[in-house]
Formats: sequence, structure tokens, C-alpha cells
Amino acid sequence: MIQKHVLPTYGRAPITVAKGEGSYLFDTEGRRYVDFCAGIATCSLGHCHPAVVEAVSQQAATLMHCSNLYNIPQQEELAELIVEKAIGIPGRVFFCNSGAEANDGIIKVARRFGHRRPQTDGSPRYEVITFNKSFHGRTLGSMAATGQTKIQVEFDPLLVGFKYVDFNDAEALREAVSEVTCGIMLEAVQGEGGVNPATPEFLREVAALCKEKDLLLMVDEVQCGFARTGAMMGWQAVCPEVQPDLVSCAKGIGGGFPMGCFWVSNRAIDADGTELSSIMGPGSHGSTFGGTPLACATALAVVSEIVEQNLAERACRMGQYIKETVEGWNLPCVETVRGLGLLRGIGLRKGAFSVPEGNTPAAYVNGLCLKAGLLACPAGPDTLRLIPALNVPQEVLDEGLSILKNVLESLS
Repeated sequence: MIQKHVLPTYGRAPITVAKGEGSYLFDTEGRRYVDFCAGIATCSLGHCHPAVVEAVSQQAATLMHCSNLYNIPQQEELAELIVEKAIGIPGRVFFCNSGAEANDGIIKVARRFGHRRPQTDGSPRYEVITFNKSFHGRTLGSMAATGQTKIQVEFDPLLVGFKYVDFNDAEALREAVSEVTCGIMLEAVQGEGGVNPATPEFLREVAALCKEKDLLLMVDEVQCGFARTGAMMGWQAVCPEVQPDLVSCAKGIGGGFPMGCFWVSNRAIDADGTELSSIMGPGSHGSTFGGTPLACATALAVVSEIVEQNLAERACRMGQYIKETVEGWNLPCVETVRGLGLLRGIGLRKGAFSVPEGNTPAAYVNGLCLKAGLLACPAGPDTLRLIPALNVPQEVLDEGLSILKNVLESLS
């Protein structure tokens, strides 16, 4: 399909999708694909899950949008579920539409915190330290926070106030903290950057450094959150005793419906007991379409299903099954299997197979998988990412892995 009226900002695969059923997608020619992409970790419950379809249908027939000028009961119900069952720490939630928006939101909170907790001379702190190979979005703010120069080309001057260091390098992080630093922002598993998990030791060091230097611990759970990594939140899968100050979420919370949010801790930030969540009062932030009745009702159905069916535990088991299965093939083109839960990256060994000019190894293998009937997605130049639905049936998981094995064996 030639798109004459859509900006060419995506390198689209040569198929046109028509419908989805569970962990399968179908194109307009009727061909079926095993879906290990899930809308890039977004379709948590697969396609057209009955609970999601019912929630969308019922709420759409009742009230879709009314504005945040009024109380929206679905917001409070969803926020309570997120705080109590997902985050597990007292705090408050702001609803938006995407992960980039959620990350912009926690950057704003960090900047305001830097004014409320300034330097010794009274001037505000504003700098947020992030990490090389991170990905936080494509708005001007979230793009500036992203430690990948390839997405920043020709969009300068970037928003100032960000510093990048190597992931899992506690010494480099400590050296990077300055008098203007107000927060440290990270992903529990770097998804777009190659499926690189934080180590428990590193996450503990980050938390200790934040406490020592009066910094905010900011966790981007856009891709890792809502059971994807084998726990309700990614940091819980890595180091559950850590308590962040800010958490951004999107993707899997809506099961395919546009939804994002960020959570702000209620912890006291001064001797007067001022709660961090209280510094964002009326007029400090907003979103016309954030937290509509329709979006919240849909997300409520998705998150409730994740909690009630204990899909975090299932993701942990199925992710381990993927890891052990792929490693058991002993294929020369596979260097490693990284990740947590159902966020898995197959590291492809450099030089193990030839790649056509203009392709990266991951993009080339991804294209071969597509032709064979499996949808996955690259994560950097040398990693193929597998992110199926949290409830992917065992037989569909095996079907997809069988296709993948045949593709990788053909390379060997």
C-alpha cells in the first residue's frame, strides 16, 4: 500500500494488517502471522480480548469524553488499582495518552522539585541524569532525555539539562552527579536500546545515591510495566526493595488503547512534611484527552485482567521458557538471550551470517521472520526482540518459536 497522505516517519513492513485474534494478526490477503510484537509490548492481552472489547463498547455507548474540568470516577478507580496493585507505594497518578507524555510529565515534576529543593545558594537544580542506549520518547523533552544520538539528529538545540552515562556503571553515575542534578531516570530493562536489564546491585546503588544526594529516582516503566517483565513493574522484577519517587507508564496499561500515566510518590520532601505529589497543583500540568472515561474504563479492564489472572507470574514462566528453548538450540548465530519475563532480546553474533547492504543483522532477521509468518521487532542493530502478549497460549508460543528456529537455522 502506497501512503500518499501520511508522513513517511516509519519504515513499514510490506504487509497491510486487517484484523487480530488473540496472538495472531491477519493481513488483507488472509495470511496469518504469529504476533511476537504485540503492538511493541502494547497489546498485553492480545488482540480483541473479550474483556477489553466489552469495556470499550459499554463505555463508548455511555460517555467517551467530558473534560478534566469535572470529576471522572473511572480515573479514581483506575488510579487506586495502579497505586495499590501495581506500584504498591502511596502516591497519586496523572493520566495522559502516551509514554513520551508520561516521561515529559516526570521531567516536569523533577524540575519543580529542583526549585523546591534548590542548591545551597538558592538557585534551582534542573539536571536529570539518564543512560546511554536509553529510550524515553520522541517529544522534545523525552528525546533530550534519551541517550541515543540517532534520534536527535537535526532536532537541535535540544532541551538542556540532561547528562548521559553508561548503564549499570555505578562509579560513572556517581561521578556525573553535580550541584545542579535533581534526578536520575532509568528503565529497569532498556527495551529499544537492546533489551539490557539493570542489575540488582546497580539499582540499589542508584537508590542509595538518590537518598544521599537528595535526588529523585525516576523509573520509566513504559515498556517494562504491567507484568511485562515478570512483575507488575520492571524495577520490582530487578530489585523489589527499591522505592522510586516517580514512575512513568503507558503501552501495556491500555491493551492497545491510547493511554499513559505517571505516578508521583507521597513521600515527604522536607521537614514540614510536604508530599512530593502535592507540588503539582492546579495549572502545573494538563492533558485534554488524558484520562477520559473511555480510556480509563478500557485500562481498568486490562489491568484488572492482568492482576486477577496473575499474568506477571505467567510472564515470568513463559519468558524463562523462551530463554531456555532458544539457548537449547545451540545455534552459532545466537550469542545470548537477554531480558526479563516476556521482554526478551536475542543477541545475534556479529559476523555469524552475511547481511545485505543497508540492513542491520536484527532488521534482516526480522524481515526473514516476517516472510516466514512471525512478527517480532529489532532492538538496536544486533538484537531481535520478542514481546508477545502476556497471555499468549503455549501452543502459539511454540508455533512462533518453531518459525524462529527455522529462520535462525537457515542463517547457520
